[in-house]
Amino acid sequence: MSEPLQSLVIEPIQEANASVIWLHGLGADGHDFEPLIPYLSLKEGCNVRFIFPHAPSMPISMNMGYVMPAWFDILALDGAGRKIDSQQLLASAMQVHKLIDKEIEKGIDSERIILVGFSQGGAVNYQAGLTYDKPLAGMLALSSFFPTAEEVIPHPANQDLPILVCHGTHDLVLDISLAEKSLEALKTLGYQPKYLTYPMAHTVCPQEIQDIASWLNAQL
Repeated sequence: MSEPLQSLVIEPIQEANASVIWLHGLGADGHDFEPLIPYLSLKEGCNVRFIFPHAPSMPISMNMGYVMPAWFDILALDGAGRKIDSQQLLASAMQVHKLIDKEIEKGIDSERIILVGFSQGGAVNYQAGLTYDKPLAGMLALSSFFPTAEEVIPHPANQDLPILVCHGTHDLVLDISLAEKSLEALKTLGYQPKYLTYPMAHTVCPQEIQDIASWLNAQL
């Protein structure tokens, strides 16, 4: 995955002074969360550039080799959640670092950049956000899991990274126990994540969108 990621970029009306890099889940693309932007009611002066990268297409072992957009291959389901191709996840995390670098080059302070990821996208961001070498504004994991929790070596620059974890109590794709394991891992690493749950499946709901908006406004 050495080719730079293609992304859908939504510019604010006024010159951008913050960036949100939002990774989609398995089988989706960058357009997946584009419709949420009008509902995020960001406060005045918070001019966010939204970057929605498109994952490359690859065969997914768990789905009998069916080719679909993915940040990494899922080899199998097991009791702990997922057996994945860790090298592909690390490569995707490096691509996120490149996207952050690009925003900084465009004049956005690293402390005005937030990572958001749904499902697989959140798994990549756990790795990318904790290991980035400049302080970020925050990280938001939606209906996700933290497959590199045992191996990740967080960078001191992000030791105080604000993290919000959101998950549905009726999620049949990624059981809520995976969110709870992610929280435990984050606390073991010294983070103080905020945790919100919703009576929903593997998706987003109106209350969660409101909470995301409040959290983005608070961090920015």
